[in-house]
Amino acid sequence: MWLVRPARPDDLDQILAMAGTQCARLSSTLPKQGDALAYKIEQSLASFAGRISAEDDPPRFLFVLENTETGDIAGTAGIDARAGNGQPFYSYRRDALIHASHELGVSRRVEVLYPSHSLTDVSLLCSFSIRPELQNTDAFELLSRARILFIADHREWFTPRMAVEIQGVQLEDGSVPFWDSLGRHFFDMDFETADQYSGQLSKTFIAELMPPNPIYVTLLSEAAQKAMGQPHQITVPNFELLQREGFQPGSFLDIFDAGPVLEGRTDSLKTLVTSHPKELHGSNEAVGETCLIAAGEREQFRCTLTPVAETLDDKLKVPVSTWKALNSTAGDRVRIAPL
Repeated sequence: MWLVRPARPDDLDQILAMAGTQCARLSSTLPKQGDALAYKIEQSLASFAGRISAEDDPPRFLFVLENTETGDIAGTAGIDARAGNGQPFYSYRRDALIHASHELGVSRRVEVLYPSHSLTDVSLLCSFSIRPELQNTDAFELLSRARILFIADHREWFTPRMAVEIQGVQLEDGSVPFWDSLGRHFFDMDFETADQYSGQLSKTFIAELMPPNPIYVTLLSEAAQKAMGQPHQITVPNFELLQREGFQPGSFLDIFDAGPVLEGRTDSLKTLVTSHPKELHGSNEAVGETCLIAAGEREQFRCTLTPVAETLDDKLKVPVSTWKALNSTAGDRVRIAPL
């Protein structure tokens, strides 16, 4: 059985091992260093426990996907309650200027990128990584959508708008067309280093080093222009799942690789809208429609997939294995959403 739960300190070694593989290398907010990851897990546990003030240090949550039969960790997913975590959250905003000459009879629309921190403080889905063999499976959908069920039952922690950064185009040789055409001229570091800094350290270095003026897209390389707003091929399944959830590409791009930034209204997300609170009543023999089911508040949150059967009084029956995975008893409140 697959289970999504808060990350714990004893998950550290497994997450670190996964962070060095292809399934996690595209997540700049999943640290690849032991100390940084340990701190992220510690901060996440404090957030789940409500020990972090939203005003002083916005909550940041990290979940893992666990195989309950083996104890293996196969994925991670996170939520930052406020993008930027108390500091500006930078991106590029796509727009256009009209260059015209009345005397020459020339008028041309030119695309421009404006440095922006308009998305600062919106809630952000982040740190998504999963083993390649689980892409396009129910476990993949469980890991991504479990976060929305958590948000539904802890709505006061999150904002009316949500955003998701999708990693942009990176070639097989490791080069990043947009970065190589723009960012590399202002940062004395490679793309991976800059991206890791942006996910783990203060964002002020972006404002200090990136040009504050609009960037004319026509001055970028052809490869960089083609890469704008395009997801990395590895992230396409997540990109498509999030679109089905209700997120859509807007006018913002990742400031380093020009990957798309998806936006959505929190209360309109599919999983939140279609989910319903229920009460656990009894057990069944694995019959009924398979649904996502979540139980527990804060650090006790658990989410899995299970067949459910509803009683005449609108209560739920689920297999005994589901009761155990959710650490639940009769009469407990759960939330379900169709798969």
